[in-house]
Amino acid sequence: MTAPDDAYEFFRGDHFARENGLELIDAGPGRAVVSMQIQKRHKNSHGTVHGGALFTLADCAFALASNSDGVLAAAINASISYLTAAREGTLTAVAEEFAKNPKLASYTVIITDENNARIAIFQGMVYRKQPWDNEDNKRVRA
Repeated sequence: MTAPDDAYEFFRGDHFARENGLELIDAGPGRAVVSMQIQKRHKNSHGTVHGGALFTLADCAFALASNSDGVLAAAINASISYLTAAREGTLTAVAEEFAKNPKLASYTVIITDENNARIAIFQGMVYRKQPWDNEDNKRVRA
């Protein structure tokens, strides 16, 4: 991906995210914003948003941000800390690139509610797969 249109095309291919009601709000180099309107399907037996739904929201933003420069990026590590419960409204995940080199990159995703209260923080690392040069079968630099 190198342009917002590419991000929307990439998102359209994420059937799991779309089935879970996620919406791509914005994307750019090394960043992405994804939202989720809390629905009954997102809630656990306590009546709060399920941790898996929060992880899915953050992971989607992470995937969009980490693949934003046209180099295939695959998660190799991800963790989330839940800061407070959410029950209703819209949640927003903002992913930002923290560090990047040719093979690895790390991202931080902050999930907030409509009042800008922090709900969770997610950190992830990706392996950046360098494309093959078809002429001499060597890796090319991104």
